[in-house]
Amino acid sequence: MKPNQQLETSKKIQVQDMFNAISIEYDFINKLLTFGNDIKWRKRIYKIAKANSPKKILDIATGTADIALELSKIEGSTIIGLDISEKMLDIGRKKILKKNLSNKITLVSGDAENLNYPSGHFDLVTIGFGVRNFQNLIKGLKESNRILKKNGKLIILESSVPQNSIIKFLYFMFSRAFVPFIGSIFSKNRLAYNYLQKSAEKFPCGHVFVSILKECGFKTIYISLKFIYLFLDELLTFISFF
Repeated sequence: MKPNQQLETSKKIQVQDMFNAISIEYDFINKLLTFGNDIKWRKRIYKIAKANSPKKILDIATGTADIALELSKIEGSTIIGLDISEKMLDIGRKKILKKNLSNKITLVSGDAENLNYPSGHFDLVTIGFGVRNFQNLIKGLKESNRILKKNGKLIILESSVPQNSIIKFLYFMFSRAFVPFIGSIFSKNRLAYNYLQKSAEKFPCGHVFVSILKECGFKTIYISLKFIYLFLDELLTFISFF
């Protein structure tokens, strides 16, 4: 789905424009909507990633570079953060400069579905809440597969709709009312947060997504499931080996 179904422009362009528009308030609203759990999620990615001591890392849909900054703690690693929103990247560059990590992290504007890197180049690819924004999910995942070294790892962090009917009801109450409301107050862009909420609902989660990953060439896939939002949502971490 596109952020605005009424417009003829592509999903890719709309997503780019949307994140450019909400970039200034994005970090604040993200912390508000996740009740600060975003910090725990990034630490979780770091814990999973560091086990293999990756040297070359690509963080796709890096946004304001929070995951890239967390991964910079891995000794001997260099990270490239890629995003289609230049304004999100500008905020990320300021964070990196402030932490004096320009020697470890480079942020670049780019398209996850057309990566300008040779095959077998990276030890690790991470994507945090980004795959649902791909215009072509299969193409984007195949590109991630292509640039990974043999035995490289892909870590995907995404949310999903709970399966329990009671929790699902509470989740819908929260996501369909609270998320757009908060977004409209602090970013003045209700459309963007309507899209972010709806795209999470429509994302193919669980074993459906596992099948998609296998179709894209990933061999060994683990799903790590945790409840967040005080049991109003589910967090899925897909760990895939090429």
